[in-house]
Amino acid sequence: MSSVPRRDLLVTLAFGQVLSWLICAIGLTSKYLADDFHANTPVFQSFLNYILLFLVYTTTLAVRQGEGNLLAILKQRWWKYMILGFIDIEANYLILKAYQYTTLSSVQLLDCFVIPVVLLLSWFFLLVRYKFIHVVGTLLCLMGIGCMVGADILLGPQQALGEQKLFGDLLVLGGATLYGISNVCEEFIVKNLSRVEFLGMIGLFGSFFSGIQLAIMEHKELLKVPWDWQIGLLYVGFSAFMFSLYSFMPLVMKRTSAASINLSLLTADLYSVLCGHFLFHYKFSCLYLLSFILIILGLVVYSSTSTYMVQDPRVYKQFRNTVNHRPSESLQPSQRVLEPSVAYTSLGPELGEEPN
Repeated sequence: MSSVPRRDLLVTLAFGQVLSWLICAIGLTSKYLADDFHANTPVFQSFLNYILLFLVYTTTLAVRQGEGNLLAILKQRWWKYMILGFIDIEANYLILKAYQYTTLSSVQLLDCFVIPVVLLLSWFFLLVRYKFIHVVGTLLCLMGIGCMVGADILLGPQQALGEQKLFGDLLVLGGATLYGISNVCEEFIVKNLSRVEFLGMIGLFGSFFSGIQLAIMEHKELLKVPWDWQIGLLYVGFSAFMFSLYSFMPLVMKRTSAASINLSLLTADLYSVLCGHFLFHYKFSCLYLLSFILIILGLVVYSSTSTYMVQDPRVYKQFRNTVNHRPSESLQPSQRVLEPSVAYTSLGPELGEEPN
């Protein structure tokens, strides 16, 4: 494995922090809607985002020509995107629903469960292999989260949580697991197929399933919302932040990986605590600053060296191979042996690669 150039490392860290601020903004708008305006509409919030994805990216696929056309994609792998769309919807639903039962900081902290999920799925399904330095970086990031948990314990309860906090925590863990599955699938698609294809198909099936879920589960809650300009502005803001997150994340994913992105998103926890301090009058501790330092240090350590991927041509034969192979045309079919290959991934875009 080779080390990553300093410029690519800084760009990766910067992109990760942009995603963190978007996550923080999504959490804040959801918390305001649930607590201050009693607008308990997680499905409707997701539905707005999927409609935007549909209008922008699904229509782009519809006017394309050739194999990238919407109908051609549906003929080849419609059922795979249908399952992925359903997983993505339920991940959003569980996380947004959790804001009704627990605190903003608790949601952000427990959402870190997505990291071991992504690491395990990447190891088994994407065949990503890690070095000791990646383990050290991950542990540093988790130590930073531990400092935030310690600060929460020392400061005491941030607000009255009620008896349903455990239920809210379980919702977060379930949503984090589904997010991990969705993130790993997203990494595979944007690196081997197309960013626009991923977003277009998520917009198509996400709009369909969330529309059905909205009609069944939330039509009464939607009628109870006390509509005014403030609530409308919060819904618009949430949709804009969510759409930006969905649009920008595949670009970062193509440069890095699902694991690297989710480690970067740990800083969203600190941003949420800072915003909670000023907006919700949460107490603040110096341990939060130590947490931020540990997370950033862990990100630098993790991103300083590229991971590598073991590719088995029996599984990935439909995608181009990035390493040189010995010519086998002269061999008889019975003499040809499929050997696993190793492809190194870097944080920079591949040479000669056309942007999507």
